[in-house]
Amino acid sequence: MAEKPCSVAILGLGMIGGSLALALKASGFAGRVLGFDRDPGALAAGLEAGVIDHACEDLDAALAADIAVIAVPNLAAAAVLEELLARTDHGRSGPVLTDVASVKGNLAAAAARGGPAPRFVPGHPIAGSERSGVAAANGELFHRHRVILTPLPEQDEEALALVRRLWESAGAEVVCMAVAEHDAVLAATSHLPHVLAYCLVDDLAASPRREDLFRFAAGGFRDFTRIASSDPVMWRDVALANRDALLEAVDEFSARLAALREAIASGDGARLEATFTAAKAARDAFAEREARRQQN
Repeated sequence: MAEKPCSVAILGLGMIGGSLALALKASGFAGRVLGFDRDPGALAAGLEAGVIDHACEDLDAALAADIAVIAVPNLAAAAVLEELLARTDHGRSGPVLTDVASVKGNLAAAAARGGPAPRFVPGHPIAGSERSGVAAANGELFHRHRVILTPLPEQDEEALALVRRLWESAGAEVVCMAVAEHDAVLAATSHLPHVLAYCLVDDLAASPRREDLFRFAAGGFRDFTRIASSDPVMWRDVALANRDALLEAVDEFSARLAALREAIASGDGARLEATFTAAKAARDAFAEREARRQQN
């Protein structure tokens, strides 16, 4: 028997929240999508584009949904979560709560401040774009991408199953992971690359040769720095929310960069080639695995 469509509230009509709304409507998971955003322009744009069916004037109106998805930047997400828990007897009433934030530790801490919150299911879609805003919403964004859920110790199994079904209906592959492991892995594979891209572009932009640097930059620069066009507010929040894990990743990378610098300075071609060869093999293996996964 087909599952009954849910009502879904998207709290934050950016690219991720808007894309999820479109995906859930297209799949039939959501019979009705409510939207809440502190920017009236985002709500108006979401209604006009058919991303949402109804604009909520406040959070209380959004709590009428079966499931509420917090889709705002990381630090704001923790504050919104605490506000929702305060309005729902710490999640014992109202909708199942989940989020899309890139860091889970501060969300788990926010949930725990008032006691167990078993109907909050932390989540993170490993999908995105350098574009932002509801105008960038794409209903296919999560198709064949992974979503990591980080269940809390007191997790309600029905709430977990509902959030899993939500993401699977959007075309995603759902996996579960511990909060600390998630934040360490994402610090190295997502947060550090964004920091590096922002840093490189900022460094070149501050150079007295910046006009020629950007004029003659080629495909490698474009590909590596694409993510520096991402929303600065979102990534500021990510860096601060995942500070400890990100600092560890930065330090490990800095040590490897220093070793490469020494190899260049000393003319140690063998060490450079060995590093580049090992990196190429690892990158090629990753690309192969991803290609196979996309075909299945």
